[in-house]
Amino acid sequence: MIYFVGAGPGDVDLITVKGRDLLTRADVVIYAGSLVWDQHLRFCKQDCLQFNSAGMTLEEVIAVMKKNDRPEKVIVRLHTGDPTIYGAIREQMSFLEKETMPYRVIPGVSSFTAACAVINREFTVPGVSQTVIVTRMEGKTPVPELEDLERLASHQSSMAIFLSVQEIDKVLEKLKRGYNRSNVPVSVVYKATWPDQQVLTGTLADIGEKVKKAGISRFAQILVGDFITGDYERSLLYNPEFSHGYRKGKE
Repeated sequence: MIYFVGAGPGDVDLITVKGRDLLTRADVVIYAGSLVWDQHLRFCKQDCLQFNSAGMTLEEVIAVMKKNDRPEKVIVRLHTGDPTIYGAIREQMSFLEKETMPYRVIPGVSSFTAACAVINREFTVPGVSQTVIVTRMEGKTPVPELEDLERLASHQSSMAIFLSVQEIDKVLEKLKRGYNRSNVPVSVVYKATWPDQQVLTGTLADIGEKVKKAGISRFAQILVGDFITGDYERSLLYNPEFSHGYRKGKE
């Protein structure tokens, strides 16, 4: 069986229990070496075959899977964060379905939720935002016109922007036009939960210079929105005056 496993954002202990268990039982591990911390591999069996996919093509990855696919074998395709977000797994699954090779997807902790945890904030707070937009800037991979960063920012929602810090000036230009102001809070989190994690805070007006001064050009989440520093309303869930199915509120 082939398992697409989310390794989490960095810290090896942020992989799920199921993901760690599969790693300990794996006969073959194909890991995204440019993004996944190799400390995960110390949990593998001594005779586990390991392949770093950083220099491999899709066809080469599939060839390894096909060569080793046996009912009694466990093959782990180890992706960073959660494999369903910018994990490029759909094309792998299509190959496996064509070859009638069974597989399962094991979710993981995404870097965008890890980054929000690092700054001790919550994306969704009453009176501020009840929506999180997860997106990226167009680059070698295009973005649909309706998903342009400026259009998305116009919703004034909380945002988590992947794979875009290398274009920080263009990102900020679009966000300023979308939010229609430059004082929107921003946190840039480099390698969230890794030992060399770095956090920069500011606004759309000044975060660009901070990013360039720090030399951050990849492996960073750009978190944007008033959830970072703005005022918010208390939630009804734990409000003593609010009734729900498990508690009678005060009159």
